[in-house]
Amino acid sequence: MTPPVSKKILDIFPPKPPAVSRKKEPLIIPRGKKNKKISALIAVIVLILITAGVLCQFVFARVEIIIWPETEVLNLEEKVTADSKISQLNVSEKVIPGENIEEEKELWQEFPSSGKIQKEAKAKGQIQVYNAYSTSPQILIVNTRFISDAGKLFRSVKKETIPGGKYEKGKLVPGTLDIQVVAAEAGEDYNIGPSTFSLPGLTGTERYYSVYGKSFSQMTDGFKGEVLQVTQGDLQIAKSILIDNLKKESKNSLLAKISEDFVLLDEAISQEVLEATGTAETGAEVNSFVYRVKIKSKGLIFRKEDLDNLAEELIGLKITETQKIQPETLKVNFVLGSINMNLGQIILNLEISVKIYSDIDAVSTEKLILGKSIKETQILLENQPKVTRVEIKPWPFWLKNIPGDIEKTGINLSFD
Repeated sequence: MTPPVSKKILDIFPPKPPAVSRKKEPLIIPRGKKNKKISALIAVIVLILITAGVLCQFVFARVEIIIWPETEVLNLEEKVTADSKISQLNVSEKVIPGENIEEEKELWQEFPSSGKIQKEAKAKGQIQVYNAYSTSPQILIVNTRFISDAGKLFRSVKKETIPGGKYEKGKLVPGTLDIQVVAAEAGEDYNIGPSTFSLPGLTGTERYYSVYGKSFSQMTDGFKGEVLQVTQGDLQIAKSILIDNLKKESKNSLLAKISEDFVLLDEAISQEVLEATGTAETGAEVNSFVYRVKIKSKGLIFRKEDLDNLAEELIGLKITETQKIQPETLKVNFVLGSINMNLGQIILNLEISVKIYSDIDAVSTEKLILGKSIKETQILLENQPKVTRVEIKPWPFWLKNIPGDIEKTGINLSFD
């Protein structure tokens, strides 16, 4: 008997279908379709490039031509007059306008005295003399001596008469008189204060105690020593210093009055001293003095622009119609010839230098080269007279010919 067959769980429960994966499968395009899309993209790119090339070639094409013309230096020497009596430039007469300016200035300064001298002076002053002796006048001769209570001797300056006294209520009232006296010797020692004086000439007489003097103020001017004195050299030095300083100051003042457009030559300035005085004369015994100077300055000026304009006009008379100048190379120098301030004229020796070149007619040249190859154009332009160098800059770079449109070709001159 056949044993029974045992069953597996798998046999009892049928297997479940496998779970569906959520991972996306790559999109598979058939090979034929993929090649078609790449080809189309390439075709579009090629079309864009061709279109851009066409636009560059025919629409945006540009050519810049730089030409270096041959130059030469033109030098001229001319005599030019700046005249204050005219107001406009005159090319035929070679005259430019001038202009007068003027002003007055003054300057003062204190200077020390340099002279030294030994000086002696006697003190002097006033005393009141009393006559208490009698009613009769007392006569004092010239140089009557008076001795102060300090022993300083003074003398009367002139003959004096001291009036006699008067009795009032039985009492003698002295007669008095103010007189001028001078010290017997020089020196500051005699500059004494108020004092009582006796008359030594009356010594031994009854009048000695009745005739006397008194001073009520100090004696002055007594001196012995060195003093400063103004010398002629002091005055000359002061004058010279002030004139020099004032001339410089006045010149700077004139320059400050004009703009940078004007030229003021040192030789075109005239200066006149109107006043030159001092507060002391030669020999004055002062420690210092003040000196004062007044000056009138005149200047004759002209415009640099007028000189440049005249130079350009004179150059224009020397070149042909086909020649041009390089304005930036223009150099105008001048050397003073002569000046007449009374006539208001300056003669200048003018030295002019400028680079000139033969002009190139851009319009005619552009018409000549339109449509020609760049290489042919290069040769054609380099063979033109008075041309030293040519550079052609096409855009785009592969451009072979000059555009047929004159608006697309630019011709520039260079002098580098």
